[in-house]
Amino acid sequence: MTIDSVPGSSGYLDAEDRKISYFSNGYVLGLTVVAGIGGLLFGYDTGVIWGALLYIKDEFPAVNDSTFLQETIVSMALAGAMIGAAAGGWINDAYGRKKATLFADVVFTLGLVTMAAAPDPYVLILGRLLVGLGVGVASVTAPVYIAEASPSEIRGGLVSTNVLMIAGGQILSYLVNLAFTEVRFCCFGISCSSSVCDVLSATNIKHDLNCSYCKY
Repeated sequence: MTIDSVPGSSGYLDAEDRKISYFSNGYVLGLTVVAGIGGLLFGYDTGVIWGALLYIKDEFPAVNDSTFLQETIVSMALAGAMIGAAAGGWINDAYGRKKATLFADVVFTLGLVTMAAAPDPYVLILGRLLVGLGVGVASVTAPVYIAEASPSEIRGGLVSTNVLMIAGGQILSYLVNLAFTEVRFCCFGISCSSSVCDVLSATNIKHDLNCSYCKY
């Protein structure tokens, strides 16, 4: 898809028209995908718990006997996401988009490992909180990072990729629940591989954007 550019957009003051394609800049497209993995993890985590909870109740009798524990396990990620989203703006301003993305991925991975190895429901709740913190920061960072790196002619389309990834993550979580939840917390372990891939990909991004207190 090619879009005719309006002179003056994207900071260009020349009168010559230019055409911008979604696939003309591989670096920006790759950055969009890497940043969008945060949205994928957000959607996956919000959807996967509904299927996993059935087997969590089998694993921990205390959860099966307490609706309060069930509600806490489900909602703790959303509570963490609220805190992460509130702090995400400051983290982005202070340390830049790249480091904020790496921070979100590391916290998310720690939460997943904690949940997968949880010996009791309270450690599982802690893992859910860490996962929520990670996806909260990622939900703030990803659209801002994509918007700042994108040419204005295709900025809307690229930013919407983050929302597409969120929906895709939710669909993926339902498929994983259907296929793998009989294996102990395998549904949590699968998303760990995505966050690790995001860490490795983000470390290869050479540029950061709009870091107020560091050189970029």
